[in-house]
Amino acid sequence: MQANTDLLARRERLLGRGMSTFYTDPVHLVRGSGVWLWDADGRKYLDCYNNVPHVGHCHPAVVEAICRQASLLNTHTRYLHEGILGYVERLTATFDPSLSTAIMTCTGSEANDIALRMAQAVTGKTGVIATDHTYHGNTTAVSQLSTRMPPVGGFGGHVRHVPAPDSARPLGGAPGAAFAAAFTARVEQAIADLEATTHGFSALILCPYFANEGFPDLPPGFLDGAIAAVRKAGGVVIADEVQPGFGRTGSHFWGHQRAGFVPDIVTLGKPMANGHPVGAVVTTPDTLNAFRKAFRYFNTFGGNPVSCAAALAVLDVLRDENLMENARAVGDHARHGLERLAARHDLIGMVRGAGLFFGAELMLDRTARTPAPDHATRLINGMKDRGILMGKIGVGECTTKIRPPMPFSRDNADLMLEVLDDVLATL
Repeated sequence: MQANTDLLARRERLLGRGMSTFYTDPVHLVRGSGVWLWDADGRKYLDCYNNVPHVGHCHPAVVEAICRQASLLNTHTRYLHEGILGYVERLTATFDPSLSTAIMTCTGSEANDIALRMAQAVTGKTGVIATDHTYHGNTTAVSQLSTRMPPVGGFGGHVRHVPAPDSARPLGGAPGAAFAAAFTARVEQAIADLEATTHGFSALILCPYFANEGFPDLPPGFLDGAIAAVRKAGGVVIADEVQPGFGRTGSHFWGHQRAGFVPDIVTLGKPMANGHPVGAVVTTPDTLNAFRKAFRYFNTFGGNPVSCAAALAVLDVLRDENLMENARAVGDHARHGLERLAARHDLIGMVRGAGLFFGAELMLDRTARTPAPDHATRLINGMKDRGILMGKIGVGECTTKIRPPMPFSRDNADLMLEVLDDVLATL
C-alpha cells in the first residue's frame, strides 16, 4: 500500500498541482457502506459530510438497478426509451404542477449553465444576479457567479453580486423584516444596474437554503420581496437544489418549498443518483420550449438508461425507507445536542440548520460575533483524526458543515456529538 505522500505526489504529477483535497492529512478511502467509510489502513469513519451518496454509500437497491440496466442497454436519448420518461414523470410529481418538464444532464454545473441559457431564451437578456458567497458550478458561465475564485480577466459586466444573507450579522442591522427588506433593496438595486446596461436583467439564481453561505436562519417569507422584484422586472427565478433537495431539510422535499416560493427553473445534481453522475433542469413547458427554440442542445450521456435507473432507485429508497422523516427526526435530535454543547463551549456562537443539513458557527466572541475560521479548520481536522468526517463553510468560513447521508441515525448523531464535545475541549 502506498503512503499518502506517494499518492499526493502522483496526483500532482498526473492531475496537476493545486487539485484540492479535504483535511491537512487527506484520507485515502477504499470502501463505503451506509454512513460509513473505510480507509486503506482499515480505519472506519463516520460520514457526516457527503450528500452525493444520498441514500447511503453503495446502497444495494441503487447498485442493483445500475447493474441490471447496464446488462440490458445503455445509449443516448436520440433513441426512444421509457426510462427517462418514467423518471421525469416521478421526479416532476414532487414539484408544483407548473414545473412539469425536465432536461437531464450529468452534473449540477451543466444544469446551472442550461438554466442561465433558459433565462436568456425567455427574457432576451443576459444579466444575472447571485450572492457574493455562492457556488453554482464550474462551467465558464457559472464560474462567473462565484466570488471565491474570480474568473481570469475578471467578472463580466452581465453579473451583479448581492450580499449573502448572514443571520449572525444581518443586513439592516437586525433579524426579521428589516433583514428581508435590506436584502430586497440590494436585489432591486442590482436589477436597476443591469437594466441600465446593454445586458439587461434575465435571472436571479440562488440556493433556496443558502447552503454555501452558511445556511443562515432566515425569517419566514425572507425572499418574498426579492422574488416579487425579479418578476416585476420580467426576470426569472432559478433555484439551485443541488444541496437542499431530495428531502434533506426534513420538512419539505425541496428547499424552495421550505422557503415558501415556486421558482421558474430548478437545477439538480449531486444526490440524484447516489454517486452516479446525474443532473437535471426542471421547469415549465413554455420555458423549456423557448430554450429548445433558441439553443440546439444535446447531451450524449444525460438521461441515459443506466443513469435514469439509478436515479429512479434513489426515489424508491427515499420513499420506502421514509428517509425524509428520518432527516427531520434525527436532524432535530442532533441540533438539540449541538445546543447543549453550545452551553458548555463558548466557541459555538450559533447553532442552525434543518433536517440533515446543520451545524454550528464558531465565533471568537459571541457578543461581537467575530468569525473563527482557523478554529473551524482545526476542529474539522481534529474530528477527522477521531474518525468523524465533516466540513466547514459559510460567509466567515467558520460554520461546521454537517450533511450526512440520509440514513444517518440517532446513534450516529450521538457518536458525532460525543467526539465533537471532546475535540471542542482541545480548542
